[in-house]
Amino acid sequence: MDAVKPWEHLATAPTPDGYDLELWRHDRDFAIRADGYDLMVSRAHQSEDQMMALACPNPPTEARVLVGGLGMGYTLRAVLDALPASGTAVVSELIPEVIDWNRGVLGPLAGHPLDDPRTQIEPRDVADVIRDANGQFDAILLDVDNGPTAPTQRRNVRLYTPEGLEAIHTALRPRGTVAIWSVDEQRGFERRLRRAGFEPRTHRVRAHGRRGTSHYILVGAKH
Repeated sequence: MDAVKPWEHLATAPTPDGYDLELWRHDRDFAIRADGYDLMVSRAHQSEDQMMALACPNPPTEARVLVGGLGMGYTLRAVLDALPASGTAVVSELIPEVIDWNRGVLGPLAGHPLDDPRTQIEPRDVADVIRDANGQFDAILLDVDNGPTAPTQRRNVRLYTPEGLEAIHTALRPRGTVAIWSVDEQRGFERRLRRAGFEPRTHRVRAHGRRGTSHYILVGAKH
């Protein structure tokens, strides 16, 4: 019997919070880890795929969609698959190595979404992109944390404050939407979205490849 093939460490990237992101591979599976914890794995991405369908199922001809967090490219791919030919997907990724990984070994996972001419890369904090926008986006998809109460980086806390949600509201076009990925249910956060001028709804989505496991997508429609 062949020995079980071990996970192979491919690369490391420092984060502004002082911890390292690590890229690992096992056969055809990949994982991005932080302090030994799997932030994302290539075999479980169905909930990320659903963000665009839930937030902006019928994008207008000149749609502009902001994706916060590149990850392994799955959310960006779902956006591109839904966008018209004249639409634009703006992807904000703070860590340059993650962009490099998606141009390299991770690229095939989601069909090389960074090579699509509709993709615009913003190599900076998504909160700064939102702050500088003024009614530019039809949808904002935030896949940068494990949820509003479980940010992966300290600086992301500001996204979910009343001031952060106000900035998101301002960055959206009329009837625009924000979608926030969460590892667990966030019913209390719906009240915060409502106070910020959104009509909130929580969607439970099964995590592909993990029987019995669900994630959540919070969608807020701008009033």
